[in-house]
Amino acid sequence: MIIFALFNPHCIAMKYIYLFLFVVLFASCNILITPDDQDINNGSDISGIDYIYDIETIPEITIEVSTEQWNKLLSDFDKNPNNEEYVKSDFNFTKGAEFYTLSDIGIHIRGNTSRQRPEGSKGESHNAVNPNWHHASFSVNFKKFNTTQRFAGAKKINLKWFKDDAMYVREIYCYDLFERFGVWTAPQSSYCRLNIKIKEDSRTAYYGVYEILEPVDEEYLKNRKTKFADTKGNLWKASWGADLKNSDKSRMGLEYVTQEETITPVYDLKTNELQLENAKTQLVDFINNLNNKTGNEFKSWISEKMDVDLFLKTYAVNVMCGMWDDYWANKNNYYFYFDSAGKFYFIPYDYDNTLGTSLIMANSGTQDVLNWGNDSQPLVKKIISIPEYKALYIQYIKELCNVENDLFNADRSMARIINWQNKISGFINNDTNEDTELIDKPASWGNCGFYRLLKSDNNYFKIRAANIPD
Repeated sequence: MIIFALFNPHCIAMKYIYLFLFVVLFASCNILITPDDQDINNGSDISGIDYIYDIETIPEITIEVSTEQWNKLLSDFDKNPNNEEYVKSDFNFTKGAEFYTLSDIGIHIRGNTSRQRPEGSKGESHNAVNPNWHHASFSVNFKKFNTTQRFAGAKKINLKWFKDDAMYVREIYCYDLFERFGVWTAPQSSYCRLNIKIKEDSRTAYYGVYEILEPVDEEYLKNRKTKFADTKGNLWKASWGADLKNSDKSRMGLEYVTQEETITPVYDLKTNELQLENAKTQLVDFINNLNNKTGNEFKSWISEKMDVDLFLKTYAVNVMCGMWDDYWANKNNYYFYFDSAGKFYFIPYDYDNTLGTSLIMANSGTQDVLNWGNDSQPLVKKIISIPEYKALYIQYIKELCNVENDLFNADRSMARIINWQNKISGFINNDTNEDTELIDKPASWGNCGFYRLLKSDNNYFKIRAANIPD
């Protein structure tokens, strides 16, 4: 009878035996995986990914990749540095005493100005004897070669090196401040230590301290499903020139990337690609109304079309952090989302060149917060031209600077930065021999090299706070 039960799929006892064996096998793998249809929220607005984006810890990530696949990564980069071809690798994650591993994940090189070859020079293959490692940013796709695979609920993460930020803190600080101030549209970020292990090599390459950054994609929307009215709408990435003035449909489309070329529209649709024309029509309608409506008609329309309060909070953080490569100043670097009812959400993005790293404008620490952009863009300028919204915007800036709030105040900000740097300082030196020191200065190419974050003289936080309206 017992033997019969073991081979009888309809036996209740057998079902429990199967379940027990599955649990034992799953636990032995020690892998955090959640299937597509599983609810991973656990009562949290940021789902299970708060395990990954934990600013209080410095987990260790190791990417294990074969020589063949690594050489393919290098060769693909040589053909087109902007290519997004994934290569197959394994992923190990260590956080304290906890260790997790996933096989057959995908990685590719990513970034804009930070995008570079992670080893050697053009045309060179991996050198196992004397490798010449370089910092590079990576996209990690847990489901690329296994569609049901997840890590802590996440399908993807980005690993970003701290290019032009010798303090290893600027983007981390900004996204943390957004979260502290209730701007839930900002991506999540945290620190990690990154290793690259070529499987056939005896030695692992230590790439140093990296930022783990949440991608803005369909999963980003799902991670905020308790905040957005729905997650079925149109998500757009806005590149340089995205002024929300010109409603020409030829500026809207889908990014096209091959090993030979890259075509990126000003407005790049990231969801509902098969409904591109409908998405274009929606965006054209928004741009036309934004520019053509005036007076009370505009106020009524924009208050229904946007969460204006959330947008003003976003821009209060934006200008205090000195984000000059943004929508208002440089018509660049943001996402936006229309839910299925057409409500518009502004999504802040790419905050590594901030906190005293200044360009475009003369001085981001003293620039008038009411005239941030040289070419004032309608989305901000028309909103703050309404007296009650202008007053609310200034109120939020003052709240950020209030010494009683653990936000932008200089002493509170410096304490947070010192705490983070105490955690990472012992891990900065790395096998690329790049960015090996914590140095309190902005990027060398900026126009305000005198700013400091942890010194009293020329302290960015103090100067920025001293130059806000009364």
